[in-house]
Amino acid sequence: MGTQDILNFVFIGASFALYIGIAIWAKAGSTKEFYVAGGGVPPIANGMATAADWMSAASFISLAGIISFIGRDGAAYLMGWTGGYVMLAMLLAPYLRKFGKFTVPDFVGDRYYSNFARVIAVICTIIISFTYVAGQMRGVGIVFSRFLHVDINTGVVLGMAIVFFYAVLGGMKGITYTQVAQYCVLILAFTIPALFLSFQITGHILPQTGLGATLDSGQSILATVDQLSTDLGFKEYTSGNKSTLDMFFLTAALMCGTAGLPHVIVRFFTVPRVKDARSSAGWALMFIAILYTAVPGVAAFGKYNLIKTVNGADGNGTAYTEMPEWFKNWETAGLIGWNDYNGDGKVQYAAGKAFTGKGKPAFDGENRNADGSRVVTNLVSEPKAVGDAQYANEVYVDRDIMVLANPEIAQLPGWVIALVAAGAVAAALSTAAGLLLVISTAISHDLMKKTINPNISDKQELMYARLAAIVAICVAGYFGINPPGFVAIVVALAFGLAASSFFPVIIMGIFSKRMNKEGAVAGMIVGISTTMAYIIYFKFMGGTKDELFMGISPEGFGTVGMILNFITAFIVSSMTPPPPEEIQHIVEDIRIPRGAGEAHAH
Repeated sequence: MGTQDILNFVFIGASFALYIGIAIWAKAGSTKEFYVAGGGVPPIANGMATAADWMSAASFISLAGIISFIGRDGAAYLMGWTGGYVMLAMLLAPYLRKFGKFTVPDFVGDRYYSNFARVIAVICTIIISFTYVAGQMRGVGIVFSRFLHVDINTGVVLGMAIVFFYAVLGGMKGITYTQVAQYCVLILAFTIPALFLSFQITGHILPQTGLGATLDSGQSILATVDQLSTDLGFKEYTSGNKSTLDMFFLTAALMCGTAGLPHVIVRFFTVPRVKDARSSAGWALMFIAILYTAVPGVAAFGKYNLIKTVNGADGNGTAYTEMPEWFKNWETAGLIGWNDYNGDGKVQYAAGKAFTGKGKPAFDGENRNADGSRVVTNLVSEPKAVGDAQYANEVYVDRDIMVLANPEIAQLPGWVIALVAAGAVAAALSTAAGLLLVISTAISHDLMKKTINPNISDKQELMYARLAAIVAICVAGYFGINPPGFVAIVVALAFGLAASSFFPVIIMGIFSKRMNKEGAVAGMIVGISTTMAYIIYFKFMGGTKDELFMGISPEGFGTVGMILNFITAFIVSSMTPPPPEEIQHIVEDIRIPRGAGEAHAH
């Protein structure tokens, strides 16, 4: 075991010890502590916890990677996720806190005076949360596979074990204070390498200003990456493939999905007052902005470093025997692969696919070629668009490694590499824990207590919550081992489902006295079922680009589902009786911004 491996184990192990210690200290003793941390979390702490809950493995591991590979189109993720958080903080959080429920299904069930509406909301919560958590478990597996030298599936199982411990034991109380620690770890782990990278490449300390810097060549970093990309047959980094309509729909789906995410909304029930919900939302936005404003710079620097390192100073490739250690490390983890298409012993990265199947290289055990590279079994060669076979793409790069590999690519100190590993695990585990809690709460509180058996005791409800969390962790682990795509793309699908189901029903529940249970239920069913059908068809049943509705991608279709939800809800509610008088008074009362008692279970 080398020095770097020891550092990785120490940093990841120390962070785990911290999280488990906090979970033991903050063990939940009642359903109120399990669901909303007793409703007494200070706004700054809640802001940090919300930021950690919301900035998942997709934000930490995958977002900069996706932007590195798709360039301008990745802006939809930046605008959608940050814009959605602003909308959630300003438009929904204070009113939901005023209503004083533990969960989104609780709000839906009581606002729409219907257990059937509550059950539909529980089903939507479970679908959204499992789709989202699959991405987190995949992220944990990737980190463990590289830094702890285990395969991705073993990494997923290790992650399940850690989350099981503090989510099942501590509930929201344990998760909240664990997430405060996880935010501190993940933000240091993201920003320290970003500062190093920016200074190395541009001479600017801050990646936010480094992105606009001019290099020694006299070109800006973006113009340089554009040129490097086009020289290799890729599109310009600053141009996009998506249509304006698809960009708009994807951004809107991510934005409205953020405002409808059950695991983020529940965070605003953990503070004592409505005023604290507003201020904790402001703190969270500031904490989130630190990472999100650095992402575009990290993405561009990562692309620049990757091309320069792999293709060499002359752009004609680097001999495999001279490739830096990081390339071989990630090759061993199965997240980079090399196919020596022209037999010249040089690694050449260009446009086109290097591998068949789902794009993942299949390694033939630990067999090695004469030069030490791993034998890959499912190769296909696709020459570059210009038709020059010598420059066919020979490299497979998993998008999800860009942030994780950056410190090694830039030859940063070993402790920075270990810190990034700990940060990536923190990002994935913090969100996974929040999601699993939402699933267990939906089953124990909304299904068991509120629908099936209202007479169960507080102790029995807590037992059901913990049992549900255990089952949820096992299912999440399965999806982590068999994921339907890259981390950020899997997560984007969850946002689409949230936008098409919860966003309209919450907005109408707060701002429309006329919206009744029939309209809300019909809207939710139409919204989520059409969005799910579209996603399943194009992601799992072989739908082609030519068949896309108006060219809208599955990730962006949540906006269409949301529009259908609104239309269905308004039509159905206008044809059915209005809500009872007391519900209309509650809606009026929610919108008065003053006062509010504690969150309560009724």
